[in-house]
Amino acid sequence: MAFIDYYSILGIDKNASEADIKKAYRKLARKYHPDVNPDDKEAERKFKEVNEANEVLSDPEKRKKYDKYGQDWKHADQFEQAGAQGAGQRKSQEYGGSGFGRQAGFENQDYSDFFESMFGSGGFRQGGRTAKFKGQDYHAELRLSILDAYKTHKQVLTVNGENIRLTIAAGIADGQTIKIKGKGAPGINGGPNGDLYIKFHIKNDTKFQREGANLYAHVEVDLYTAMLGGELVADTFDSKVKLKVAPETQNGTKVRLKGKGFPVYKKEGEFGDLILTFSIKNPTNLSAEEKRLFAELKKLR
Repeated sequence: MAFIDYYSILGIDKNASEADIKKAYRKLARKYHPDVNPDDKEAERKFKEVNEANEVLSDPEKRKKYDKYGQDWKHADQFEQAGAQGAGQRKSQEYGGSGFGRQAGFENQDYSDFFESMFGSGGFRQGGRTAKFKGQDYHAELRLSILDAYKTHKQVLTVNGENIRLTIAAGIADGQTIKIKGKGAPGINGGPNGDLYIKFHIKNDTKFQREGANLYAHVEVDLYTAMLGGELVADTFDSKVKLKVAPETQNGTKVRLKGKGFPVYKKEGEFGDLILTFSIKNPTNLSAEEKRLFAELKKLR
């Protein structure tokens, strides 16, 4: 597997500060962002590389492991645990109880050579057998419109050249992440594959505000209907409904329509509610006669 140099990807050196990393990432993320480069597969690939590099180098703990172990940094804990066990054995057998480090002669030794000499080129061994590691997890993002999220549907997502067919349940939420087991990188030494994590971004360009499975919207009511009562037709997310307006309805009055909201995630046939808020619309461009009648009404009040 070719070595992935996160420093080169961001165009910085190994002594770069956190501010240098952030500056380089922002510049490259803007350059290769999918919104700036629609349908550009190469830009999409570089955008993912830049995000992956930033995820590791911007985290001090991950960066420390990466600097020490390279692309195998995710297995650092296993390496160190195995290294400690092997060092203990070597210490008792070869150094008569001397400390691990300078006394053992490993201070400046390359870690890849060290692990190979201790555990063999096939990976370190536990209990007489080669240890297996789970493959790296993959992370992807998928953008949907709120209309797509309203109904269960299928999509094909391409990850590392593999087409993965997804059934996306109605009611998926903005920012929600789902896991597809075994669709990450291959395992090491016969270990299990990593998993694929997909984060959803839902674009809402409707007049409805969504909170969980409930929807919220405003409905205009003319002054006369609000004062005298009547009926009006209001939009739901996928249809229309007739509403009765009680006499003397006040501005800001709320009406809850049961089951007229958004689908409940993975609960087929269940929906949240639609909460409508009445906004009283005052008449404009009054005629002289209308003004006179309002003045008369004011006297009566």
